[in-house]
Amino acid sequence: MARIVRFHELGGPDVLRVEEVDPGAPGADEVLLNIEAIGLNRGEAAFRGGHYIFKPTLPSYIGGEATGRVAQLGSNVQGLKVGDAVVFMPISPPGERSIYGEQAVVPALSLVKAPEGLDAIQNGSVWVAFLTAWGGLAKAGLAKGQTVIIPAASSAVGLAAVQIAHDIGATVIATTRRSGKSDAILAAGADHVVATEEQDIKAEVARITGGKGVELIFDPVAGPFAETLFECLADDGTLMIYGGMANQPHIFPRQLSIRKNLTMRGYNFFELLRDRPRLDAAMGEIAARIRDGRFKMPVAKIFPLDQVAEAHRFLESNTHIGKIVMQP
Repeated sequence: MARIVRFHELGGPDVLRVEEVDPGAPGADEVLLNIEAIGLNRGEAAFRGGHYIFKPTLPSYIGGEATGRVAQLGSNVQGLKVGDAVVFMPISPPGERSIYGEQAVVPALSLVKAPEGLDAIQNGSVWVAFLTAWGGLAKAGLAKGQTVIIPAASSAVGLAAVQIAHDIGATVIATTRRSGKSDAILAAGADHVVATEEQDIKAEVARITGGKGVELIFDPVAGPFAETLFECLADDGTLMIYGGMANQPHIFPRQLSIRKNLTMRGYNFFELLRDRPRLDAAMGEIAARIRDGRFKMPVAKIFPLDQVAEAHRFLESNTHIGKIVMQP
C-alpha cells in the first residue's frame, strides 16, 4: 500500500484526500516508481476544479510532474534498471496516474533518465516550466533582437520564459500584477517589469518600443486582459496563449487583427513531450544551462504530502515566486 492523493468530487483544495491505495504491479510496458519530489502546476488546480482542458473521471488521481527512482520494471521495458533516477513526463491526460503520492505505476515511455548534476528537488520542479517555455517560444519563433511580453512572470513558467527569452537575446517585458515581485523578475533576466495594477501596460509598451509594439506575447492568463495585451502587438505580431488562469472568456479582436495582420494561437507542450529526439535535445540544453547557472528555478515552498490541500491553497494564492514542491 502507498499514500496517494485522490479526489472524489470537483472543487477547491479540500477535495484532495491522502488515501492508502495499492499502486499495483507494473504491466509489461510500465514501471513502478518510488516518488521523491513532486512539482505543483496551476493546471492541476484547474483539473481538480473541473475547468482544465482535460476533464477528470471521478474518483481521480492528480499530478503531472515528479522525479523518483525505479522500483520495479515491466517485462518489456528496456534501457532502465531498478534504482535509476528518472523524471516523469505527462505524456497522457492527467488523472490516470497517482503522481501525487509515494508510488506510481507509469508508462515507461513517460520516464526520462534524470540529468546528471541536478538534485531531486530540481528534477521534480523544473521540467514542466522550462519545457513549456522552451517549446512555446520555439514554436512562436522568438529570435534575437525581437521583443516579447511575458505575463504572470513570477510564475514558474513565467520565470522560465524570462530566462529563455533573455538567453535567446530578445528584449523581455515582464508583467506582474503588483510591483512587489519586480526585483525577483528583473534578477531572472527581464529588461522591464510592468505592474499591471499600478501602470498602464499599453503606455509602458509604447514607451519601451518607441510605439512599435512587440513581436510576441507568451500568455498563460487569457481572459479579458488578453484583449488589452493584443493592442500591444506590432504588425504581424502573435499572441500565444498556453493557459487560462483568468478562467474567463475573451473576445478575439477581429478588426485590430485584420488591420495589423495579427495572430492569436494556443500552445501546449504535449507535442514536445511525444517527440523524443526533440525532448532529449531540449532537456540537454536546459540541464546544461541549469548546471552552469544561466537558468534557475526558485522553490517558493516545500510541503509534505499530508499538506496537499494547504499546498494547493498556496498555489492559488498567487503570492509565491517560482515553484511549489511536495515530498512524500
